[in-house]
Amino acid sequence: CFECCIKCLGGIPYASLIATILLYAGVALFCGCGHEALSGTVNILQTYFEMTRSAGDVIDAFTMIDIFKYVIYGVAAAFFVYGILLMVEGFFTTGAIKDLYGDFKITTCGRCVSAWFIMLTYIFMLAWLGVTAFTSLPVYMYFNLWTICRNATVVDGANLCLDLRQYGIVTIGEEKKVCTSSESFIKMCDSNELNMTFHLFIVALAGAGAAVIAMVHYLMVLSANWAYVKDACRMQKYEDIKSKEEQELHDIHSTRSKERLNAYT
Repeated sequence: CFECCIKCLGGIPYASLIATILLYAGVALFCGCGHEALSGTVNILQTYFEMTRSAGDVIDAFTMIDIFKYVIYGVAAAFFVYGILLMVEGFFTTGAIKDLYGDFKITTCGRCVSAWFIMLTYIFMLAWLGVTAFTSLPVYMYFNLWTICRNATVVDGANLCLDLRQYGIVTIGEEKKVCTSSESFIKMCDSNELNMTFHLFIVALAGAGAAVIAMVHYLMVLSANWAYVKDACRMQKYEDIKSKEEQELHDIHSTRSKERLNAYT
């Protein structure tokens, strides 16, 4: 039983396991905190900036936020499945290397699957880099708002304003801004909703960064596995050629021994 447990533990792809845990943690932080931060943004826009949803099929800030939420649902589901596929690939690759001299044979299809995962992971890494850059935008916006709230309490009589037109949230014709002299601005700065939404976006940004690190880790693991499998294929071919030569030499030796025996008889 102990030997069986040691054998099972030896077949676990620990590098892929660590990358999968990091990927799931990053995606969970990004999706969960990002979703709640978007919901908090909707409440802030409606409560303190007095924005309302546009009637009809007009694409406004609220429609874009709803689209981002659906994108988050898709990202969570897609990378949950993709993490499982990468773990399965790691198990098969580790098993192929461990059982090189057994019945497990490494095929050309297996090498193509590994190469395909490398290309797909590279594309996903670039996509997560874009997601990380995009997530930094709301962090920057909320940091400016948080800075204005802090400066308004430090500097007496300062008239500071935040205009949503500067960030492209509303059109140029609409004037949606709050200033330190307004009562809604004071309530927004004193509310926990602003502070919570700001920190949720920060955690979502950290989760996107963790997903990027996981993709880089997966690239290293997949590249190493592909190289190991390639060397294992060469070793298998060498062993097959060697066994065939030994069999041929054995057959030749057996044939000559029979001929000598017959001649002596």
